[in-house]
Amino acid sequence: MELMVGPEAKVRLTGTKYACGTGGCGACTVMVSQHDPVCKKTRHFSVVACLVPLCSLHGAAVTTVEGVGSIKSRLHPVQERIAKSHGTQCGFCTPGMVMSMYALLRNHPQPSEGQLMEALGGNLCRCTGYRPILESGKTFCTICTELFAKDEFQPLDPTQELIFPPELLRMAENPEKQTLTFYGKRITWISPGTLQDLLVLKSKYPEAPLISGNTSLGPAMKSQGHAYPILLSPARIPDLKTVTKTSDGLTIGAGCSLAQVKDILAESISELPEEKTKTYRALLKHLQSLAGQQIRNMASLGGHVISRHCYSDLNPILSVGNATLNLLSEEGLRQIPLNGHFLAGLVSADLKPEEILESVCIPHSQKGEFVSAFRQAQCHQNALPDANAGMRVRFKEGTDTIEDLSIAYGGVGPTTLSAEGSCQRLLGRRWNALTLDEACRLLLDEVSLPGSALGGKVEFRRTLVVSFFFKFYLEVLQELRAEVKPPASSQDSQLHPEVAGRFLSALGEFQVTLPRGVQTYQSVDSHQPLQDPVGRPIMHLSGLKHATGEAVFCDDIPRVDKELSMALVTSTRAHAKIISIDSSEALDLPGVVDVITAEDIPGTNGDEDDKLLAVDKVLCVGQVICAVVAETDIQAKRATGKIKITYEDLTPVIFTIEDAIKHNSFLCPEKKLEQGNVEEAFENVDQIVEGEIHVGGQEHFYMETQRVLVIPKTEDKELDMYVSTQDPAHVQKTVSSTLNVPISRITCHVKRVGGGFGGKVGRPAVFGAIAAVGAVKTGRPIRLVLDREDDMLITGGRHPLFGKYKVGFMNSGRIKALDIGCYINGGCTLDDSELVTEFLVLKLENAYKIRNLRFRGRACMTNLPSNTAFRGFGFPQGALVTESCITAVAAKCGLPPEKIREKNMYKTVDKTIYKQAFSPEPLIRCWNECLDKSSFHTRRTQVDEFNKKNYWKKRGMALIPMKFSVGFAATSYHQAAALVHIYTDGSVLVAHGGNELGQGIHTKMLQVASRELKIPLSQMHICETSTATVPNTIATAASIGADVNGRAVQNACQILLKRLEPIIRKNPEGTWRDWIEAAFEQRISLSATGYFRGYKAFMDWEKGEGDPFPYYVYGAACSEVEIDCLTGAHKKIRTDIVMDACCSLNPAIDIGQIEGAFIQGVGLYTTEELHYSPEGVLYSRSPNEYKIPTVTDVPEQFNVSLLPPSQTPLTIYSSKGLGESGMFLGSSVFFAIADGVAAARRQRDVAEDFTVKSPATPERVRMACADRFTDMIPRDDPKTFKPWSIPIA
Repeated sequence: MELMVGPEAKVRLTGTKYACGTGGCGACTVMVSQHDPVCKKTRHFSVVACLVPLCSLHGAAVTTVEGVGSIKSRLHPVQERIAKSHGTQCGFCTPGMVMSMYALLRNHPQPSEGQLMEALGGNLCRCTGYRPILESGKTFCTICTELFAKDEFQPLDPTQELIFPPELLRMAENPEKQTLTFYGKRITWISPGTLQDLLVLKSKYPEAPLISGNTSLGPAMKSQGHAYPILLSPARIPDLKTVTKTSDGLTIGAGCSLAQVKDILAESISELPEEKTKTYRALLKHLQSLAGQQIRNMASLGGHVISRHCYSDLNPILSVGNATLNLLSEEGLRQIPLNGHFLAGLVSADLKPEEILESVCIPHSQKGEFVSAFRQAQCHQNALPDANAGMRVRFKEGTDTIEDLSIAYGGVGPTTLSAEGSCQRLLGRRWNALTLDEACRLLLDEVSLPGSALGGKVEFRRTLVVSFFFKFYLEVLQELRAEVKPPASSQDSQLHPEVAGRFLSALGEFQVTLPRGVQTYQSVDSHQPLQDPVGRPIMHLSGLKHATGEAVFCDDIPRVDKELSMALVTSTRAHAKIISIDSSEALDLPGVVDVITAEDIPGTNGDEDDKLLAVDKVLCVGQVICAVVAETDIQAKRATGKIKITYEDLTPVIFTIEDAIKHNSFLCPEKKLEQGNVEEAFENVDQIVEGEIHVGGQEHFYMETQRVLVIPKTEDKELDMYVSTQDPAHVQKTVSSTLNVPISRITCHVKRVGGGFGGKVGRPAVFGAIAAVGAVKTGRPIRLVLDREDDMLITGGRHPLFGKYKVGFMNSGRIKALDIGCYINGGCTLDDSELVTEFLVLKLENAYKIRNLRFRGRACMTNLPSNTAFRGFGFPQGALVTESCITAVAAKCGLPPEKIREKNMYKTVDKTIYKQAFSPEPLIRCWNECLDKSSFHTRRTQVDEFNKKNYWKKRGMALIPMKFSVGFAATSYHQAAALVHIYTDGSVLVAHGGNELGQGIHTKMLQVASRELKIPLSQMHICETSTATVPNTIATAASIGADVNGRAVQNACQILLKRLEPIIRKNPEGTWRDWIEAAFEQRISLSATGYFRGYKAFMDWEKGEGDPFPYYVYGAACSEVEIDCLTGAHKKIRTDIVMDACCSLNPAIDIGQIEGAFIQGVGLYTTEELHYSPEGVLYSRSPNEYKIPTVTDVPEQFNVSLLPPSQTPLTIYSSKGLGESGMFLGSSVFFAIADGVAAARRQRDVAEDFTVKSPATPERVRMACADRFTDMIPRDDPKTFKPWSIPIA
């Protein structure tokens, strides 16, 4: 049992959040404290509660976010500062962030900036973009930020922290030696107190694994169903944590955590001569990016070595460094080398079943020896490597002749591979270009990777094999020149040839630095009353509760009487007929109450083509077939594996857009817009370019997975539902039709949602309805909480897109004709795909006035889970096609892309392709201000100079404009209602139809109410969103939640104020409370419903014209990056964003939305990659496989500016909705990367035009930077093997 499901669940400590279950997101971070009796110090370290075994915590103190501070008693400075720095939005990740920073401060009250970045490297946030979180942490650093005055925050006083419990201190000083045994229902945990006892137990139970941090065994037991009846824990044995330093090397106990190993190595490096520490430096380099801080704190050196994962970052280095393993058993000590034979798992070189690993001996490096380590992963931190390597060479003294060479690779085979054959053949060779060529040839022959290799990316990983060696070759060459001086008489010009200056850029890797930046907005008018909060950077009203863990989310609601848990059973086939469902074995399991199938639905089972529960056939892997209801969550999940479903496969099975087009498989008719005479225009241009763009899908990865609690009432078929959704009315309607009861009997409550991004618009209704059927059938409350793996498998995400364009233009860069056809992968049912197609086509023109246009869009039907709404709703994919056209035109004209953009941009009041009039004046202002603020032209020149001087690293810049249309294309979807109550004490309760998703809508609504009623925010409150309070609401989506609900709240407040006017006139000197009491006495209603009929919006697709959008948001972003052409890695040097917000209701919240959307867009365009098997199974189902941005993905300099305020009578106080628009601005990073790649290709005389594919992962960047290393790798004929994954776009 893990800590997350142990005492925390039993005592209802709900601050610690469960988000992934694999230790990859940091939401469940807590602090563990242990006392070391040897050094007399207490060590504090962060761990993830979803993995740390409860039994391993004997003698340790655990601090959760509740123990740090509370709004009811005293806030801790960490909690106060993250909230006041606007570092919380949805708040689901905030307790984990707080605990990571808190653990850091307990060890380092004044941490360095590097320590702060390291501490937060294992924590994910999907909302904020990380910048404000880092700003809050920076206030504790030795070099403090200037963003806040020191007197704004309470000081950090280490003397006021909780002490280590005296009882545990006594236990640590006088440790028990007896063996502790914990008996579970399925597993027995044995924790011996001495090394000898452990050896006896290992002899008695040779098959029992040793478990230390549970970072390898835990996830395997969860995801792969591995079960061990006995687990042996060496945690209490100090002998396994000893460190011995000798003249020959360092021996580190196998029980030391990787974090401790890191500290041990750093200490040795500081004490020893440099020549002895080459291996230690290589290990330390990889330890800095291996996993996150929490995992490094938990994982042990012994566990890492013995697990022998093919992707191990340390084993290749330990192998080439000639490390030895000290093994112990009852028979005594034995040593074996940590070499290729051990790593391959050969029996003759492995541990015997009764042996344990006691320690690892790492020898000092020798004089004349060089050791290096390399790795490349999807992102810099907290990501498993695609490939890695350890390399060591030793030369004969005073020469460059190879005396010893050792190379090992990880990630390019089922185990760590040692290139012994290649190394042997290179002995005696000189370290020169001829040897480099021969080594590359030998390595590619020996380290062979089949085309069907697990993990895919085969050609990329083959290229890394030789790219890594080339880096090593140059590193050694440089050091040889420094260390070995050629004899004065030597005529051999080949001895240590100088590395050409432009090739030196291959050396060195991108370093992590703490981001810096400026957020600029206009202060409110000096005449605005101090009590009026509109336009001020008010903190999110739940910010402090987020930071203390006291903000209640759906699954934080305490268990209710007789509550049951539900788990879903999903299809394992992509297209098949259901022959039978046998649930008998599941029903026989302890705790299982029932199995819910389609036959149990009393009303409507979804739509004809989109069933809630599958009937007769399944259309994708992950389609819900039935659900198990049991007494506990664990029992329900265990039972799902016992339900036997018999299938009969059907044809065709379609996964890709290409296959859908071939089979004419579409979800809806084509959507088309056209203006001018496209064909005639193509005949009158100087040049025509055609191209293709592939844009991958994106997982919402809201931190809080889908969850619902359904409570049946005792009469009238009423249900109370607590659900994490953006659209409670849709949940209410779906449940009503599913149960065949009136909508009025169903009440949906939404307190707050832990992130949505479109993924909680439609899907929660499905889960709510299934849970409701279970609740009605059993007559008991049902709680359904999806695991991250199931959530990602079932729910779908952003539509992958395939776009084709044909663009005609003059040599000056003026575009005369543009024809774009887009296909999106909609999945197996319609969902929102038709709307996404419409919005995609409507928004394709982005910021450009092109007189002859043709846009077409189709949604493909495939056998994948249905894709759905996602922030930006088609615009981030479609506009990428348009901007790629611009880039292609620029390349053909020999002009900078920004010149082509400028030349073709809207300049004056005009009409869009769908005949909606607008003024582009704010767009031009954003563009010009972004050019100015980013010093674009000066930096562009500097980038060009850098690229001339550096061959293996390139910089790129891109400036992208944006015209983003806000709202739904239908008037009825813009209506909103609110209910405002004033109580006799003067306090005000506001209810409205919007849902708090982290975007601060409740905060903004109270700002509106405060202004209208002219009373302070402290007298106002919002409880929740409820369908019983405000009925018939519209989804909180399309960036207009604050717009329309703000107008409704304003209306309600104005009605109330009008009623109060006679009383105020009669007693103008009275207080607010006086007026309210008087109104009550005079029987004046103090409750009012406010209503906003909505913005007018319509679109006539027959005519191809309309006014589908209320207004536009304009913006521009400039990004600069640097790419490593040998590995495909990149770093974001700087981003400047200028956005038109008109008059921001709350600039802190709006800038937070822009930053968060931008970073989410950066993820879409650079790291977030979905992998599907050839059978349609989603591989990327956890943060280990699917990489959203981390703290290291924030640009080193990140500036956001809002244009000076301007007036628009349409919206509430002239504000604009900014929730989605920033997403596309992340493409500035994509095009900056493409600019760097183009520079590399130009220098190598490779064709500049290449098929654009998003995301720009390291794999795609590396392979696009074609060079002699990409040319020398073997290529497989695709017809000769079955690939590991298929491209669905």
